[in-house]
Amino acid sequence: MDGLIAPPFPDATADKMAALTEEPAALFLDVDGTILDLAERPSDVVTPPGLVATLRRTERKLAGALGLISGRPIDELDRLFEPLRLRASGVHGAEMRFDPGLPPMSAPAASALPQSLWTDLTRIAAAFPGAFVENKRFSFTVHYRLALESERRLREAVLRLIASSRIPVEVMSAHYAIELKAQGCDKGGAIAAFLSRPPFRGRTPVFVGDDTTDESGFAVVAARGGYAFSVGRQRPGAIGTFTQPSAVRDWLAEYAGREDGA
Repeated sequence: MDGLIAPPFPDATADKMAALTEEPAALFLDVDGTILDLAERPSDVVTPPGLVATLRRTERKLAGALGLISGRPIDELDRLFEPLRLRASGVHGAEMRFDPGLPPMSAPAASALPQSLWTDLTRIAAAFPGAFVENKRFSFTVHYRLALESERRLREAVLRLIASSRIPVEVMSAHYAIELKAQGCDKGGAIAAFLSRPPFRGRTPVFVGDDTTDESGFAVVAARGGYAFSVGRQRPGAIGTFTQPSAVRDWLAEYAGREDGA
């Protein structure tokens, strides 16, 4: 069978996960904070031993219906999981790769944020030691994990900039970060796009994420009769939780190593 299985640990809602065992599933995974542990900087994230092999086996068991739904650009995902290339969405739906053998494409609604906004954000962040800005073309992320005492003042400064610039961006809260992204794309739209195409079409969607930025994906999955699970704490739209990324990895490894029909 190619459905997903109940995890061998109690933090996820086991009875609801067990309901997936008889259904052909399409699995969508956020990356940072979901299958990878968070780090002080995005560049410091480490891919645990064995995870690439687990993802490869999971994709095979799902007949290709595995997609990464990330805020990172797709080329960064490829570096993290090298040599594995998966179907993926990057930068909150602004980048899509429906075929692992082809390069990513920009979503029709995606638009790059202006260089002027990047310049202003880097100037603001420089005033708060430890804060820095990440440029993902379709989104800019202001990180303050190393400047926690400045969160309120930094957030106020960023919001003042957005209000005065009149640049059409969506402001989202993330883990110790403020995410500014172009309007028109989100993780929910990315999941919907995958579900309209093979090998995802006709399967029950399952999405695991950990952050506010994943909640649009939770909503789409629920509307399609699927199952959403959060990591760390309960979030709107999620029907169960995993305590931490290692629990998600354990669940995937158990599924990937399970004999079909077991």
